[in-house]
Amino acid sequence: MRRVALCACAWLVPSHLLADSVLVAVASNFAPALATLTIEFERASGHKLRTAAGSTGKLYAQIVQGAPFDVFLAADQTRPRLLEASGHAVNGSRFTYANGRLALCSRDVRASDESLVEVLRLTEFRHFAIANPNTAPYGVAALQALQALELDDVVERKLVRGENVGQALAFVVSGSAEYGLVALSGVQVAAMAGGFWEVPAALHEPISQDAVLLARARNNPAANEFLAYLQSTGAQQTIVEIGYNLP
Repeated sequence: MRRVALCACAWLVPSHLLADSVLVAVASNFAPALATLTIEFERASGHKLRTAAGSTGKLYAQIVQGAPFDVFLAADQTRPRLLEASGHAVNGSRFTYANGRLALCSRDVRASDESLVEVLRLTEFRHFAIANPNTAPYGVAALQALQALELDDVVERKLVRGENVGQALAFVVSGSAEYGLVALSGVQVAAMAGGFWEVPAALHEPISQDAVLLARARNNPAANEFLAYLQSTGAQQTIVEIGYNLP
């Protein structure tokens, strides 16, 4: 009877005192979108969301080494799949939450269409920023797009590689690089002076971004609720507005 009484009393505790927290490892391209989603999720659920942003490759390495993350929002499908296979993530929890879009941008050139490519070909410049393709899927897509646009020779000796796609964008925003190939979502959130052109998806492999529940959070209500929220209509609308396609 005592146990029943204690359980009954628990329902009388205000919901915010029963809230759980979830630590999300998020690919840097999605960090601005997640900041908006965090406000919406915390308001609706009462849970607390904490985030750690970085390149997908580095976050993956930290997870394998035992970093205490609950959810992984990657910028690819490969690493979440590997985490499931190795037991670091819960089998069957993986899904694609967004498809990334790539943008060619410049702080100094105001073109908003493919003419930006021609300006790039005809203009002297010192640096062209991309994410490090060894750790960031957006860096891989950038190299593919440069080759498809026949710009690889133009930028080969001028490439500067950010640790992640957010840092690559920061190079352009600060003027350290005159041009960059980065996440469209970051360009839109930064709202920098200058111009950008969305690179056609056909010029690079799809940037399919997967989420996965990590093994340590199997029984974490906040982590499970957050992944469910990420697939909700409201969250998906926010994701599209910030510069992604839905799967």
